[in-house]
Amino acid sequence: MVIADLSVERLLILDRIRHSLRDKQRVLAEWAGGPMAVSAVPGAGKSTGMAGGAAVAIAEHKLHRQKQLAIVTFTRSAAAQIRDKVRQHLQALKLPPGSFSVYTIHGLSLAIAHQHPDLSGIDEETTLLSDADKQRLIRKAVDRWIDEQPRLFQELLEGREFDGEESERQRRITTLRGEILPQLARTLIQEAKSSECSPEDLFLVAEQPTRSPVEEFDNSARAYPILAIAAGLYRVYETMRRERRVIDYDDMTRAALRVLQNPLVRSQWQRQIFAVFEDEAQDSSLQQKELLEQLAYNPTTEKLNFVRVGDPNQAINSTFTPADPYFFRHFCQQQQQAHRFFEMTEAGRSHPNIIRAANRVLHAANTLRDWKDSPPFRLQDIQPVPADDPQLDANPDGPGVELTYPDSIADEIKQMGERVRELLAQQPKHSAAILVRYKAQVQYVVRMLEPLAERSNFELYDGGQSGRHSRVPLELLTLAQFLHRPHSPQYARAALEVLHARERVAKLDFSRLASQPECFLYPGPLAEPLAPVELQAQRLCRSLLKARAELPAAALLTFVALTLLYDADELATTDKLADRVAREAGPAATLGRAVELLSDIVADSDFKPLEAGSDSVYTRAQQLTVMTLHSAKGLDWDYVFLPFLHERTFPGELYVPNGHKFLGDFNVTDVARAQLRSHLHGRDMPDIVTAQQQAGRLKAAEELRLLYVGMTRAKRLLWLSAAREAPFTWSVPENLSRQAPCPLLACIQPERTE
Repeated sequence: MVIADLSVERLLILDRIRHSLRDKQRVLAEWAGGPMAVSAVPGAGKSTGMAGGAAVAIAEHKLHRQKQLAIVTFTRSAAAQIRDKVRQHLQALKLPPGSFSVYTIHGLSLAIAHQHPDLSGIDEETTLLSDADKQRLIRKAVDRWIDEQPRLFQELLEGREFDGEESERQRRITTLRGEILPQLARTLIQEAKSSECSPEDLFLVAEQPTRSPVEEFDNSARAYPILAIAAGLYRVYETMRRERRVIDYDDMTRAALRVLQNPLVRSQWQRQIFAVFEDEAQDSSLQQKELLEQLAYNPTTEKLNFVRVGDPNQAINSTFTPADPYFFRHFCQQQQQAHRFFEMTEAGRSHPNIIRAANRVLHAANTLRDWKDSPPFRLQDIQPVPADDPQLDANPDGPGVELTYPDSIADEIKQMGERVRELLAQQPKHSAAILVRYKAQVQYVVRMLEPLAERSNFELYDGGQSGRHSRVPLELLTLAQFLHRPHSPQYARAALEVLHARERVAKLDFSRLASQPECFLYPGPLAEPLAPVELQAQRLCRSLLKARAELPAAALLTFVALTLLYDADELATTDKLADRVAREAGPAATLGRAVELLSDIVADSDFKPLEAGSDSVYTRAQQLTVMTLHSAKGLDWDYVFLPFLHERTFPGELYVPNGHKFLGDFNVTDVARAQLRSHLHGRDMPDIVTAQQQAGRLKAAEELRLLYVGMTRAKRLLWLSAAREAPFTWSVPENLSRQAPCPLLACIQPERTE
């Protein structure tokens, strides 16, 4: 340790910081340089340990503004929390706050790129694509690719069992243009960029032979060149992006790595950054890991000052983002061989019975099926803290674990509501949450519990409402585009998706309905009759088109908002948008002009979900929060309720939409991602069927980790349930059928109780 010239008072404070940490947190405060990997269980206090370790490192290594410690976290809210903790320690040590910086990975990348615009290609005039603009650019790239590759598109169009019937041909064209190819492009471009893989690199990967010929599977899947198609879409997208002089979020880290290719600039940054501490390392991509390693490398000592803290068992983003826990696991294995790997297994968050239940699920999940070489969990049990732990109310008392199997979801929600009312009446300072898998379940539970909350003593908070409010401009733009050009299959399908997201229409085969919008909206006498749920969607769309003919553009936006059943906050947002359209376009504005203005508003303004200044908005006392399991990561409550725990969801199966099965019984995007990741992991290239099987295993494993994350949010009570009858799909929650419970519930409590 570097302790020379430290005052006695400061040494005493450093000693106090170390002893405020648990034994297994203390490894971060004892770090003296070099690489280190720390695998921490839920509730182990990663940020507390990292903040203490950062303060000790700053003091002992005499860090300052020109020689800083860089802390990298996953979200802005996490960055704010750890920044405050480190500052408190530095104030006690009477050290200046400029000796460290806290970044998100995108914030760090942008800081590097902006300081060196000549190397990064990013300057103040460079436009960052909004999500909506990126989607539009991807769709244009798909159209251009189809024009450039008619043979490949025809091969996809023919698929299997195609008799040439015109309506089916139009449906397939709409599905490929509007769903399959945009989804493939969106996912693979992000995956490739996050792996430092150019379009040309992806073409080379696509040329690798597959591990086993697809013919062995009785031609159940044609040998489409899926990765080559993805590479072609990627190349067209990049060409169009450069033509427009725009970048997307995935370009930020690539731009920072471009900057660091310059030896002089790289040396400057390495002198400025003494070490890098990374939190939530299980959610890093290969590209992010490479960037942080370059910054953490000290060319003078040839030492990598890189501390990575994470939990592979909480990796819940890898099936829909480029996050890949493989690389953190590999880093842990490397450091374990070098005796630089540590575990933080003590957690004071939860009641001992909740900890036991989570540990049992962890072990049982790994034997649930044949996972090949990718089991869901690293065998790392959570341990209660010692009796003399410094944390107040560690491993608190409470009911522990309750498990029930109601007859129906109505009974399930009623039982939850009554239990919440009872618990919060007894303990007004406590908090509760219902955590579910899907957004549709959030809305359903909130709607069903509102009457009980109104007549009871607790607040009901919809944890997803800020996200829905932030989607208002894009939803209005989508509906306005449809009303402006109702004959467009793309706009018709997008409008139906919005109506479904707002629970105005059921989940249907939107591509089939939108493939010929005129026939759907105003069918002739010889048209095939529509089903009742399809007629409902038709009537809703017709009412919007009627309003278009009768209302001015600004008033039409309000009518659309009322059709979508917006709440008061959403209607207020709509009013502001309508006022802006009327102000900028005039009272006689055409709908086309309104669409242009809405497009500009969505592109130029930040309509992302609001981040609360702290997480307290979700965990307030005397409040029941309803939110998705993904959103609950990093939070905890006294009482946590996990309903709807059915085998269909946990672990579930990979879903292939019926409308996509003309290509085969696989999902094009899942296959392509599995093939690319196999290449990045140094494995043989799987064929389509094998890749689909791999993707299915990865999806199931991640769903079980999501269940584990939900369980470990609970402090005093973990309430689990699986109704015997539940919806087959939550787009139609009234249609109940017999559903098997998640098989892991048996290991928590083998005997079923009512």
